[in-house]
Amino acid sequence: VPTNAATPDYLDEHNGRFCVTPEFPGGIYCYFATVDSKWNSYYPYVVGPTFYGIKNAQKVPTITEPVTIFPATPNATADISKTLSDMTVFPNPANDLIAIQVNNLNKKDIEIKLFDLSGRQVNKTTIFAGSTIAYFDVKTLYSGTYFVHMQCGNEKAVKKISILK
Repeated sequence: VPTNAATPDYLDEHNGRFCVTPEFPGGIYCYFATVDSKWNSYYPYVVGPTFYGIKNAQKVPTITEPVTIFPATPNATADISKTLSDMTVFPNPANDLIAIQVNNLNKKDIEIKLFDLSGRQVNKTTIFAGSTIAYFDVKTLYSGTYFVHMQCGNEKAVKKISILK
């Protein structure tokens, strides 16, 4: 049975809805997400190609609560090489959105660039250390073959993807 705004399992186009919580008894907009058995993001993602409200992309400069800081491993280069080779780019073929997902613990920032067949860079983003996923909105791109270049330090990987309209 399809859900709608009146059913309790309804999520809008942003994978969210307004909810009443103990912290917000008057209600607040909430995003919903799922993870797979390895705790990687899994559809529906926290925020897909759209979001509700005003985007305020910032890095958090300080954290006030206690945190665990994991030291760099002695074999960090091998870890990054494995991280890049194990990344997933999907769906393939795509028509409106490409997701790039790290399939294990990401310890360093990974630069992601999207190139067309002629070698022209059409988009770029970063998967920051501790994050697992990045997106490219490809609704305005033409059908064809594209390449996702992933780089962390001197380590590089490339994945081929098709866009079909």
